[in-house]
Amino acid sequence: MPLEQAGMRTRRVAGQVTKAAGRTSARGVRRRLSRDDQRILDHLLEHEQDFIDSEEFYREDAEKRIYDEAPEVAKPDTTWYHPVMDDLSGSRTTRTVKSAQQVILTGAEERVLFLQFNYARYMVNKIQKEIWASPTRQPTPEQAEEILSWYRRADKIREQIAETNLALVLAMAKRTRMSEVDFADLVSEGNMALLRAVDKFDAGRGFKFSTYACRAILKAFSRQGMKLSKYRQRFPTDFDPKLEKSNHLETKRADFEKDAAEEVRRIVLENEADLTEVERTVIEHRFNLKTDAEPAMNEKPMTLEQVGQIIGVTKERVRQIQNKAMEKIRLKLEASFLGTETETTEEEEPQEA
Repeated sequence: MPLEQAGMRTRRVAGQVTKAAGRTSARGVRRRLSRDDQRILDHLLEHEQDFIDSEEFYREDAEKRIYDEAPEVAKPDTTWYHPVMDDLSGSRTTRTVKSAQQVILTGAEERVLFLQFNYARYMVNKIQKEIWASPTRQPTPEQAEEILSWYRRADKIREQIAETNLALVLAMAKRTRMSEVDFADLVSEGNMALLRAVDKFDAGRGFKFSTYACRAILKAFSRQGMKLSKYRQRFPTDFDPKLEKSNHLETKRADFEKDAAEEVRRIVLENEADLTEVERTVIEHRFNLKTDAEPAMNEKPMTLEQVGQIIGVTKERVRQIQNKAMEKIRLKLEASFLGTETETTEEEEPQEA
């Protein structure tokens, strides 16, 4: 019994030491990594990395043969890539692509890139399994640096393959010409399909990547079109020009102007603004207002010179009389619409008292 109790205490202490060491190791890893690296590491430890397997991965000095002894592949130039700014005719894109000397990979070059890409993902998967097999399921600082290094290498090669085939997405989008889908949305959907094709393509079968990617991009376009057609069938709408632009403000402004004009006409005809006889004559002739009936449709307002001939003054004097009368009308109109007359009366009443 004493020996068994001592063994149990030893195993318990060893387990606590192992857990403490694991927590210490995890804290040490977090202190050494940046926030972005820690986010990537957490994602890698939650989801298993998939890859396309190959016999080359298990041979001796596989890393040296796949990376160091492999022929160099030309990097793509993406300065020409402005799909949203390009027109659908393709003339500008064609000229820009030719001037940028677009890189076209051979079958052998594609196999080199995909072998490097999948080997990096294979190494990420291998380190993941080593970490999960440990008692703490936490990476050591060396494992964290190694798995992030392989992840960055795989992401860089993936980006290189996708950028080399960007023109393929534009070609497929311009060939499809889906009227119900915006061109920029179509290109965006094609780029996502291109990235998924890079992840799933098996270069060991001997086919060109463009053959596989074209099918994947066209299927993505078809799914996008079906999605929009289902939405339109569920929520059908007909084109209505009245819904293109609202004229509520214009209508409201026109109604307000009409009401204001009627109010001005009433003020002038009833002489609520205390206009003199000359001022009423000028306003009535200048704006075609009649005291006895509605203005005739064929009559036009008189000019300053014509009104001046009626009352026997110059047109400049008519302008002065008109401005003075309009000021009186404006004050009366503001009092009617804004209630300033009532406020003035209420302020003056205490003074009279």
